[in-house]
Amino acid sequence: MSSSASDEFPAHLQSLRRYALQLTRCRERADDLVQETLARAIAAAATLREGAPVRPWLFRILHNTHVSEKRRERVRALHDVPSEEAVAPRQYGQVELRNVLDALAMLPQEQREVLRLVALEEFSYAEAAEILGIPVGTLMSRLSRGREALRRLLDKNASPPLYVIGGRNGR
Repeated sequence: MSSSASDEFPAHLQSLRRYALQLTRCRERADDLVQETLARAIAAAATLREGAPVRPWLFRILHNTHVSEKRRERVRALHDVPSEEAVAPRQYGQVELRNVLDALAMLPQEQREVLRLVALEEFSYAEAAEILGIPVGTLMSRLSRGREALRRLLDKNASPPLYVIGGRNGR
């Protein structure tokens, strides 16, 4: 990897942190995840092809690091070893944002990952598929199912119109 690629790391810190926060829903854990991602990126710098885009490569490292941590947490839980942190999700100031994040959390992990990368982080389908290590067609299927499921969840949780609250036929 050339020094120009490693010079790009700081430009991606904010988006890496945002994605890590979406995955972990805890600022401290997100910071730890980004730090671990950068350490792994520096250690694996030689694996980045010359001229290859740095951002998808960093996001793939972050994603894989997160998946590995979740796997370790499941193993610990199976052996009754307490998790390092039992932190409740942070409360968000905006009710709509909380509702979307809660609905997103209810989706299967495969759909959540795709929605986060494509809708929130604005990766192309090809980049998101590369990050997740899946074919583009699979990504598109998961994205379609995820969007539809998210719509259904948000519609179900929406407050009823005022005329319904007043009784039958708005009276």
